[in-house]
Amino acid sequence: RAQYDRYISIFSPEGRLYQVEYAFKAIKGPALTSVGIRGEKCAVVVTQRKVPDKLLRPETVSHVFHVTRNIGCVITGRIADGKAFLARARQEASEYWGKYGCDIEPSVLAKRLADIAQLTTQYVGSRPMGVALLLVGMELDEDGHRSPRLFKVDPAGSVLGWSATAAGQKETEALNYLEKKQRSGKLEQLSFDEAVMLAISTLQSVLSSDFKAPELEVGIVTEDNLRFRLLPEDQIDRYLTTIAERD
Repeated sequence: RAQYDRYISIFSPEGRLYQVEYAFKAIKGPALTSVGIRGEKCAVVVTQRKVPDKLLRPETVSHVFHVTRNIGCVITGRIADGKAFLARARQEASEYWGKYGCDIEPSVLAKRLADIAQLTTQYVGSRPMGVALLLVGMELDEDGHRSPRLFKVDPAGSVLGWSATAAGQKETEALNYLEKKQRSGKLEQLSFDEAVMLAISTLQSVLSSDFKAPELEVGIVTEDNLRFRLLPEDQIDRYLTTIAERD
């Protein structure tokens, strides 16, 4: 195995690229889990906020970011890699605006970022980014209406559209939880409040933890407000209270 995991461009006899597999393992390294859900008229991303040192200012620790004013993302994995990838995403969005005079659509940006990620798996002098990116925004349909979109970009350069997905340490458990919810009812018919509460409930279930508002970050985009924004802590706290009373 050692002779095949030194270079990103060499396949093993089993057809595996070990460096890409290591990049997927790096996503789980920080022990964070993120969840994204696409509702009927909204898209939501929720992730943990862990402050690793008591001397750190909590407001400077974040994994949810704006890419453009209408597109947001949550970074799961190596935050330094993620911020470099985020800078490239913002550059691509800016160049699209300069070239075409309009905002880039979420699907176009997701595919472009996947192409960039895939290129890092082809050259000896590069390495894959140890991050998974959940991208949300409202996309203009052929009928002229905007509908929510949720995409996931991984280190191998794969990009897919999702009704609900997860990334990080408890990704498998979160996906299983969401699949059960999908069988009991269409996730894409969820209202805004239902989507937010389901995302938070998913994290609480798979992590077996009752969160406080400062321990979560919730990013949203809705049909009636296309701007990507973060929910304030008092609103997150209300959702946590509702979930606790319901359960």
